[in-house]
Amino acid sequence: MSRCLTLVIVVFTGLVSLARADSYLFTYFTKNGEDGLHLAWSRDGYKWEPLNGGKSYLEPKVGQSKLMRDPCIVRGPDGIFRMVWTSGWNENNIGYASSKDLVHWSEEKEIPVMAHEPTVRNSWAPEIHYDPKREEFIIFWASTIPGRFASTAGSSEDAYNHRIYFTTTKDFTAFAPTKLFFDPGFSVIDATFLHANGRHYLIVKDETVNPPKKYLQIATSDDVQGPFSALSAPFTPEGLWVEGPTAIKIGDEYLVYFDAYQKKHYGALRSRDLKTWEDVTAKMSFPDEGTPVRMRHGTVIAVPDAIVAELRKATP
Repeated sequence: MSRCLTLVIVVFTGLVSLARADSYLFTYFTKNGEDGLHLAWSRDGYKWEPLNGGKSYLEPKVGQSKLMRDPCIVRGPDGIFRMVWTSGWNENNIGYASSKDLVHWSEEKEIPVMAHEPTVRNSWAPEIHYDPKREEFIIFWASTIPGRFASTAGSSEDAYNHRIYFTTTKDFTAFAPTKLFFDPGFSVIDATFLHANGRHYLIVKDETVNPPKKYLQIATSDDVQGPFSALSAPFTPEGLWVEGPTAIKIGDEYLVYFDAYQKKHYGALRSRDLKTWEDVTAKMSFPDEGTPVRMRHGTVIAVPDAIVAELRKATP
């Protein structure tokens, strides 16, 4: 992969301003998410190095379980980083905080995204993206509501049957009513966007366990709120159970990272056309691979070199 030092306008990833996208950040959690936010950085998207000595930047303080799993960060047009995360395995809310520098954070708060559903079982892996068309943020996540989507009831472990839901906000004080975001006709989790070529590529995981699917597919749309095309064929390695995808374009290549959780390592695929994919896991280097504090489900974003430089010398 070539090193690309160009002046770009980052629109669909949330930073609507001129920026030198010289470095890349990976937000992630370790173990069960009990110690909070971890960050790693890279110049090329292949070699990732932990920041802050591998220690957490932000301790989880909201939710019944007080976890910080699946941290997803986007930088808004005002330059502020906003993060959402899974605050517990079986909760109706998600966590939220903001930061100007990724070191000093606002007070954490709960967003009760599924509080209107009294029987909801979970609110997993929220993602946040900026929608320049509507000048607002969109947040989506996976939830199981017992009694919904009867044709696939119990198709995931522990009788889960997920669909993707969403809300929108301009100020993180008022939120639009939660609605169904994506129903592919099967239990689905870990949705993430890759914004490219003026379109939106929604990557999702089929969570069906019998017969086992556990792979990634892609649907496309001209609008972040859909409607979405039919899903592509699975593009992750056959027989490999994966979760937690995140994607980015670096140079002229698209990279999709994923957690091969059964084998306890991170993996990656690359493509030039978003149709043909090559497994480049062997070319990757991730923090603490093979250890109990290895990287888990997070998000990759492009940032100016100056932000990484400050992170490398700052201590929370």
